[in-house]
Amino acid sequence: MSKLNASFSIKEWSENDRPREKLIAKGKNVLTDAELVAILIGSGNREESAVGLSKRILASVNHEINALGKLSLKQLMSFKGIGEAKAITIVAGLELGRRRKDESVAKVSKITSSKDAFHLFQPIIGDLEHEEFWVLFLNNANDVIRKKQISVGGKTGTLVDARIVFKLALEYGATSLIIGHNHPSGSLRPSQSDKNLTQKLKAAGSTLDIKLLDHIVVTEDRYFSFADELIL
Repeated sequence: MSKLNASFSIKEWSENDRPREKLIAKGKNVLTDAELVAILIGSGNREESAVGLSKRILASVNHEINALGKLSLKQLMSFKGIGEAKAITIVAGLELGRRRKDESVAKVSKITSSKDAFHLFQPIIGDLEHEEFWVLFLNNANDVIRKKQISVGGKTGTLVDARIVFKLALEYGATSLIIGHNHPSGSLRPSQSDKNLTQKLKAAGSTLDIKLLDHIVVTEDRYFSFADELIL
């Protein structure tokens, strides 16, 4: 190995600067985001260390972990030193983090406000690159019985069959429901089709005595509530 390449090898670093050894000696909380990603990928390329490569990848997404989690395998593999195996490891690691976050908010079992509903929907659909439509099925006490994906669409929309929604509501014994979908564009403004669907489900629910409590439009960190805006 040349002197130039050796300078980029983690093995040549001070033991305190090596991510794995640093984690063992000082704990996970002291590691930077780049060091954590470096542990996932294991090694860099001929010109840079795993940490250097990780810093470059993070810089491409403005050092935002949520944005990193949105990168596809193909996008990750565009970085020199990231092959399919390393890209898969990064994707899997970030997906575990997302699911951990999902579990932490899953403890919210009673809906008392639109914010509660947002906290249930956001970890599931908030950072997706395509639209998904989900439903929270509730009982008389506004406890969440089930949360269920109803449909998956593209970047600008998803189709929803009202018959499926209320078939499930009857199966679960739900007395009310909250619907939610995401806007990958980041816009919180509901479309006319969003409004039409809301009224359609509200009307269908009234005939079955199953009340539609709210429709939540979700983005990465914000939401729009039809009920809060008095347009339900």
